[in-house]
Amino acid sequence: MSIPKHHQGLEVLHENTLAAHAYFVPASAAVTDVVTARESSDRVQLLNGQWDFRYHHSVNDLDEAFMDPGCTVEGFAPITVPGTWQHQGHDAHQYTNVRYPIPLDPPHVPVDNPCGAYRTTFDHHADAAAPDTMLVFEGVDSCFYVWVNGHYVGYSQVSHATSEFDITEALVEGTNHMAVLVFKWCDGTYLEDQDKFRTSGIFRDVYLVDRPTRHLFDYFTTTQIHEAGATVRLRASYVGGPVETRATLLGADGTTVASGVLAEANDARGYSHAVELHVNRPRLWNPEHPELYTLLLEMPDEVVTDQVGLREVSIDDVVLRLNDCPVTLRGVNRHDSAPATGPTVDVAHMRRDLELMVRHNINAVRSSHYPNDPRFYQLCDQYGLLVMSEADNESHGTQAQFLADESWDNVVEHWNELIADSPDWTEATLDRVQRCVQREKNRPSIFSWSAGNECAYGCTLEVSLAWMKEFDPDRVTHYESAFYRGSKRSYDYSNIDLYSRMYPSQQEMLDYLAGDPDKPLVLVEYCHAMGNGPGDLEDYWQLIHTDPRLCGGFVWEWCDHAVLAGHTDDGRPCYLYGGDSGEVIHDGNFCVDGLVWPDRRPHPGLLELKNVQRPARVVAHDPGAGMLTLRNDLDFTNLDEVVDLSWELVCDGIVLDRGDLSFTRPVPPHTETQVTCRPQLPRVGRCHLRVTQHLRVGDAVRAAGQELGFDEVAVPVADPRNQQSVQLLEAPPGGVSPAVEQDPSAITVRGDGFQYRFDTGTGMPTSMLVGDQEMFTAPAEVNIWRAPTDNDRRIRLEWERARYPYAAVRAHECSAQTLDGSVVVRARMTLDAATIQPILRLDASWTIDVAGRLRCQMDVTRTPGFPTLPRLGLRFFLAPELDQASWVGLGPGENYPDKRQASRHGHFTSSIDGLFVDYLRPQENGSRGDCDWVRVEQADAARGLTVTSPRPFSFNASRITQEQLSITRHDVELDPDDQVVLCIDHAMAGIGSNSCGPELLARYRVDDETYHVDLVLAPTRR
Repeated sequence: MSIPKHHQGLEVLHENTLAAHAYFVPASAAVTDVVTARESSDRVQLLNGQWDFRYHHSVNDLDEAFMDPGCTVEGFAPITVPGTWQHQGHDAHQYTNVRYPIPLDPPHVPVDNPCGAYRTTFDHHADAAAPDTMLVFEGVDSCFYVWVNGHYVGYSQVSHATSEFDITEALVEGTNHMAVLVFKWCDGTYLEDQDKFRTSGIFRDVYLVDRPTRHLFDYFTTTQIHEAGATVRLRASYVGGPVETRATLLGADGTTVASGVLAEANDARGYSHAVELHVNRPRLWNPEHPELYTLLLEMPDEVVTDQVGLREVSIDDVVLRLNDCPVTLRGVNRHDSAPATGPTVDVAHMRRDLELMVRHNINAVRSSHYPNDPRFYQLCDQYGLLVMSEADNESHGTQAQFLADESWDNVVEHWNELIADSPDWTEATLDRVQRCVQREKNRPSIFSWSAGNECAYGCTLEVSLAWMKEFDPDRVTHYESAFYRGSKRSYDYSNIDLYSRMYPSQQEMLDYLAGDPDKPLVLVEYCHAMGNGPGDLEDYWQLIHTDPRLCGGFVWEWCDHAVLAGHTDDGRPCYLYGGDSGEVIHDGNFCVDGLVWPDRRPHPGLLELKNVQRPARVVAHDPGAGMLTLRNDLDFTNLDEVVDLSWELVCDGIVLDRGDLSFTRPVPPHTETQVTCRPQLPRVGRCHLRVTQHLRVGDAVRAAGQELGFDEVAVPVADPRNQQSVQLLEAPPGGVSPAVEQDPSAITVRGDGFQYRFDTGTGMPTSMLVGDQEMFTAPAEVNIWRAPTDNDRRIRLEWERARYPYAAVRAHECSAQTLDGSVVVRARMTLDAATIQPILRLDASWTIDVAGRLRCQMDVTRTPGFPTLPRLGLRFFLAPELDQASWVGLGPGENYPDKRQASRHGHFTSSIDGLFVDYLRPQENGSRGDCDWVRVEQADAARGLTVTSPRPFSFNASRITQEQLSITRHDVELDPDDQVVLCIDHAMAGIGSNSCGPELLARYRVDDETYHVDLVLAPTRR
């Protein structure tokens, strides 16, 4: 069977496809909702549903003329369109990041190229008012050939772009037959090396559109804001000759705002007709007020309905502006990804994503790294999400070519040679940029075009960016990988408007600002949200708020990418990532890197992002004057119009006082105001003033009263110590001193109702008998290890080289004495592991008083040369019945030194299991910091253990050890122990973003030369 070879080379990118044009849905009358227009229009016929399908490991196995309607073929089975064939039981899942899954030999692809043969039938009846029929494919990976009723229709590639064919001549009245052959790989695969699961098939909608013989083909709407109002300019082109077209702009209430008939007005972009509509007192579109007008394009035989947002994008004084106001991008990167269907996502899925974003103070999204379904952009118009729309263009895998010199500078030197700076690839690159821009050029939510991602830089991008800027000068342009270029020639960056970086250090950002730049800086990827992360959001935003030339950024990334593979017996989802489907080339769980789980449950990192990006901040507090200073961080709205403020005074975890705050004047964007706040302060206790922001008036997504964010400031009082901790730390009343017994291997301390045992070989307690019940299930330990987080993946190599996972204490001396009515066990210890010198040297004392309270004091010295520690503290293994936790500190969710903006001070309670965070790849989780005390106890409070310290500490309580977390690949494989592991941490390292980003900031590292640990353990029993 003869199949064209277009997929094997660059000579043919498309065959018989219509030129790219704006997305719109014609109908015989106006539609009420542009997002659902394809379902409601009488001119659109969706072909989605069950098709017949057969998968072939190689096209050479395809020997029948399956595209012939009369051909009887075997082995076909139903498949859902849209959908990928990997998610429906064919081929295998594969996740790779940078590396190509095929040999690096562009433009050639393997001869044994898997393919999928699709067949379907549909009924079609000619409409006299719209006799021409277009066949539309919105997404096919990676390329496809089409036959209708046995007639070859054409070929197309670019997986995430629309391909449209005129099939009028191929159709028959009544039943029609269509066959599609989809290849897994084509020359375009080299330009689609995005960090994602590699999937194949017809994964977006397929439909027919009936049009009049003469019809509107394309139009381009632009808007200008001026003193007299606003102007909407609409340019259009036609097929078969122009038709009379009236453009009408309707307000939100349905009244006509402006109207006019398109007249001849040829321009250089190929549009033949134009009209200008003038709007008095315009309602401008912005993320905080996504005001939209309805545009009706009325023609004799059809109507096109669209949305128009009046807005202007500009750069002035190196500041990105929207409607001449500085705009701050509080954005995320988003892939199309669903656990059961992969890149096939419906409108309900898109809505859920966008509504979650809005509820979490996100105002921008980057379509990483390809165009989305056109309805996604219409939803962004409605929800108020600014969009950086990116072309389906990434040749990252050329970076992975084999080089004798693997230094980074040499990798960059050669990265662009195979594709980005090869003239052979200019047409293919430009085609992808044009298809991205042309289809979505009318969307007001799109403020920026991006020429692609991680291709390095060269002539292909220079040409594409020049076209982009010439065609649409009213948006800003972006291409981050222009940063990576060889030294062989000078490159042209004149058509790039934004200076863009991925995961820069804050010092790099400061250096850029100090260099008198001519472009705003955008963090197109930053704060790697993989697993327990990200940990550096607040630090970046503290810097972003200092300079408007920093226009914000896009967190990497929105969701965890994983494949749903069923459920456990107790209903938990089983997710697969790279390497779980038998693939040899993969990048593990690097795709599990989102702010939400695959099922869209928010990670703790999303809650962190929400509060970091809250609308306003408390920037000063004068308790003596009873004044708070707030800064409005909104870009377009007076704070007093949208936010209600309330306050609470929290002392020792308890709310002592509360009230509402009132604005005394308007608070324009980026200005400060003072409000009066005079709580009744106690004389003693650890006090915090919490100021919470609530939405004043509800909108389409958020209810009135929804919390938007909060601030906490410490309030000074005469004695700022937690008074419950003070009671635990003070000496007990007099009584009989505990008795002590010592032999070569153990020291035993007995008192009224308790007996403790210490191992003289380690200097650590091995038993805590309270009454007749043992609290411990194993000896206590000095603890420096944590199950590495995903963002620890680089430093963990140093941790493991230093043998931190295997470290244990040895006591070189251990003795006991009675002193002032208490028993003191002293030990001189080292923390070490086989093959290396001691990591820590410790001088410890354990003081047991008459009430059975156990005070541990340790002077710790780090040995020079060792890497920073994951943590420093003690680990206790407690009876499984101690399954409840309460604490005064930060909560209720997990928090770390650099990841605590979503946490607040209070008195919290939880089951031990409720403290655990089930990251898809198990890792350190569930820590609670800035604690004054913590108690673990039985549900009936019959016995428990309370821990406190003169200084705040963090704790973690779990039924799963750090050792099990360190070696387990999936959350559902964890096997909880029959014990409670309680970690009390004097110091805990931050989280950071070092899986992709810079090293953990110094202030969040555990790398001091010396530490003084001071903890009190107080067992309780009833």
